[in-house]
Amino acid sequence: MRRSMSSCRCGSDATSSLHDTPPVPADAPAAPIGLSRLRLADFRNYSTLRLEFDRRFVVFHGSNGAGKTNLLEAISLLSPGRGLRRATYQEIARQSGGGGFSVAASVISASGETDILTKVTPDAAGAANRSIRIDETNARNAEELLELLRVVWLTPSMDGLFNGPAGDRRRFLDRMVLAVDPTHGRRASDYERAMRSRNRLLSEERLDDSWLSGLEAQMAELGVAMAVARAELVDLLAGMIGESDVANPFPKAGLDLASGYGEIDFARPAVEAEDEARARLRSGRGLDRSAGRTLLGAHRAELSVTHVAKAMPAGLASTGEQKALLIGLVLAHAKLVTALSGMPPVLLLDEIAAHLDPGRRAALFDLIDDLGVQAFMTGTDASLFDALADRAQMLEVDSGAIRPSGSPVAED
Repeated sequence: MRRSMSSCRCGSDATSSLHDTPPVPADAPAAPIGLSRLRLADFRNYSTLRLEFDRRFVVFHGSNGAGKTNLLEAISLLSPGRGLRRATYQEIARQSGGGGFSVAASVISASGETDILTKVTPDAAGAANRSIRIDETNARNAEELLELLRVVWLTPSMDGLFNGPAGDRRRFLDRMVLAVDPTHGRRASDYERAMRSRNRLLSEERLDDSWLSGLEAQMAELGVAMAVARAELVDLLAGMIGESDVANPFPKAGLDLASGYGEIDFARPAVEAEDEARARLRSGRGLDRSAGRTLLGAHRAELSVTHVAKAMPAGLASTGEQKALLIGLVLAHAKLVTALSGMPPVLLLDEIAAHLDPGRRAALFDLIDDLGVQAFMTGTDASLFDALADRAQMLEVDSGAIRPSGSPVAED
């Protein structure tokens, strides 16, 4: 299964389809993707740091609070968005620094090595501004990073995903869509902006019909595109999970998606779905005004996950089963990213081995190896990664200092 998700063509056909562009040939080798170098300046607890990587498994081990997760967060900022912690730039900048920070990396692909720099600098008013440079060229936007690198992560904060609010699962789903459709993040932010403007207008004493109609048209176009992209991702991910080996120690997850638009049929032409969404927004103004928020739309989507083998909602599974389900989902998504884009993603797995028994840890490492991706992992105990043997580059982290084991690492 190798297909390519097309870009949103807002203004004509706002839907995004996995089937619109020619598929990547099934026998085409995936381009090797990975980081060979990482450089930080004024990032969290690192004033300056330079690391070089020579293997597909990289393990950062050390005590809690040493700065292991900070390294994964830095790598996550080589993609669009606010990274795996969703932190503000002010929170990320080193406390005793100048208020900004930079993350630079060298990315190896089939076409060679490319240098990426993402830099945040405060302006005169103290606001943080992000700039991105790819080799010697300034990027127009963060989505250009996805032409070089796709990043997928799993962190302990995601362990409560199945029991938490719907918004957490929606963000999780949107991050998965973004990894295969670079335009999805822009659509989502534009949709949120239009919705906030509409909510603000609805709160005013006199309603401006022309402005509301324009915002509702924009919300309908963007929201339908988001709904279609999410549905296609869920459909393909479910297919990928269904194809997984029965011997896989991580249980299969069943996926179901409510669009947030009720009974609107997205299988028909996009313009018809947009017209219905726009009409329902218009007719719902009174209810939305009373509620103080928009009650229908892409922001109301809900992803439901089940434990297939037990035919039960994932939220009712044990803590260990939920962790295993989540790992299985992330691995299936990484495989799907490779299938759709031809680019194996970089995996960031924070404290991934802590709650797995030795058999499942070894199986996880082998599954990651089979995916052909580069994986950065953290753990407090180096022995948790013994099953990797010489496949891993082991780096000890101690209060911002990195001590290599078997691989040369330079510190600035």
